[in-house]
Amino acid sequence: MSSSILSSLLRPAPLFSIAVILRLILLLYGTWQDAHSAVKYTDIDYLVFTDAARYVSNGLSPYSRETYRYTPLLAWMLVPTAKPHLFSFGKVVFALADLLAGWLIVRVLRKQRGMSAEKAGAFAAIWLWNPMVATISTRGSSEGLLGVLTMALLWAVEGKRIGVAGFILGLSVHFKIYPFIYAPAIIWWMDDEHLGKGRIQLTLISLWTFMGLNVLMYYIYGTPFLTHSYLHHVTRIDHRHNFSPYNIFLYLASADPSSSSLHAFLPQLLLSCLLIPFVIAKKDLASSMMAQTFAFVTFNKVCTSQYFLWYMIFLPLYLPGSSMLRVPSRGITALLLWVLGQAAWLQQGYELEFLGVSTFFPGMWLASLAFFLINCWILGIIIGDGAEKSIQKVHVM
Repeated sequence: MSSSILSSLLRPAPLFSIAVILRLILLLYGTWQDAHSAVKYTDIDYLVFTDAARYVSNGLSPYSRETYRYTPLLAWMLVPTAKPHLFSFGKVVFALADLLAGWLIVRVLRKQRGMSAEKAGAFAAIWLWNPMVATISTRGSSEGLLGVLTMALLWAVEGKRIGVAGFILGLSVHFKIYPFIYAPAIIWWMDDEHLGKGRIQLTLISLWTFMGLNVLMYYIYGTPFLTHSYLHHVTRIDHRHNFSPYNIFLYLASADPSSSSLHAFLPQLLLSCLLIPFVIAKKDLASSMMAQTFAFVTFNKVCTSQYFLWYMIFLPLYLPGSSMLRVPSRGITALLLWVLGQAAWLQQGYELEFLGVSTFFPGMWLASLAFFLINCWILGIIIGDGAEKSIQKVHVM
């Protein structure tokens, strides 16, 4: 009886209805908490977004808002929030992006993996019913937009919609730098050893889209666009809410941030752009993108909870057939260690933020190092699963 009820809930209509209700409850709760609690539900980044949108609505640059480090497209999108009664408009947009990403997950699983509606729904629920995903978007974080863009990219590439894929890739990299790591994997996956015209088409369209948007934004906003949207992230040092083990070293070496940052990029880019795509991409593009993103986040010099959504979007596509499910004890252990690693760091962060105790060293650094090692072990499992799969022979004409 219980299995039949669960199976019925995993069909498209109830699957998405529950996901919508979850986000509506969180949006309403967030409004109540903001009005009645000293600890606000709304993410501080959302206040930055809406302030920048207010500047844009008044004909000014979004970079007039100090700490706005994003593409102007985001501020343009949120211009309606300049009206007081539409303050939560952006949260609704981000929540809808979560839902659209979930719809794309279901579509890929059903049309391109041949799953039944219920089975596809079970894996899609990992994203759609995930309280962490829903909470982050309804607090006003824009990561849901990246989720829908990266899933749309995979959907377009696997469906051989090369023009659409090129446009989405260019837009994604303009919106947030990190999706460029998918380009080597996609190009390697598309053809065999010869350089097919599909590869050339994808490369040209993505470059035209990326450069076209950048030229437009530079024409409108000038040097502040380049400085805040791109250059800032190369030398960024963020010692607050940062899970990365680089945290303490970058903080202490802040007198020469550019040198430290460049060193930090080397293992990250070597893994995510070269080694992982070469080993996995031609066998399973989704698993490659999952592993690449996991490596990019794990080795990034700044690692926050929102970044976890970058790879969680691929979980419903990676997990079917993975050793995490074939060997349940392995999957349960990985999940428990991942959660406990975060909990250990958050306990140190709580003492620092709320109790005023200096926990940077050794407590917070040891917690960061433990979480890093846990993630490296999980990354090894993901790469191993991808490498074991048989090669997919795909030709894009």
